[in-house]
Amino acid sequence: MTRLYFWEKPGCAGNAKQKALLRQAGHRLLVRSLLDEPWTAQRLLAFLGDLPVAAWFNGAAPRVKSGEIDPAALDRDAALALLLAEPLLIRRPLMEREDGERMVGFDSARVAAWIGLADDAPQLGEGCAAASTPCPVEET
Repeated sequence: MTRLYFWEKPGCAGNAKQKALLRQAGHRLLVRSLLDEPWTAQRLLAFLGDLPVAAWFNGAAPRVKSGEIDPAALDRDAALALLLAEPLLIRRPLMEREDGERMVGFDSARVAAWIGLADDAPQLGEGCAAASTPCPVEET
């Protein structure tokens, strides 16, 4: 069992399914709002630093989906400024183990290798969960 900080978009059905898988595996979650966290460049880069800049972004964010923001066209500083100004753009979830090791996004196989999941856990990704009602839109 791992104690895990889990930053989510409140009300997101995909994040709810991810949390359920983690809890089913016995992990203790300390859930935080990705949108309410007082992110600083240094703190956010502790999660994102080794990833390509385009992988920092939530591909389901409305401004990314519409093409208004092209993460692949941004340099590190411009991308970081956008993420700090509009946390809805941050790829989620952000997770941090009690030993300080961090992970961005949710891929069941990667999570299982990192902290373990139940053997019969379904394969989940990061995309919005198929739900009868969409995730609530957050004002930024």
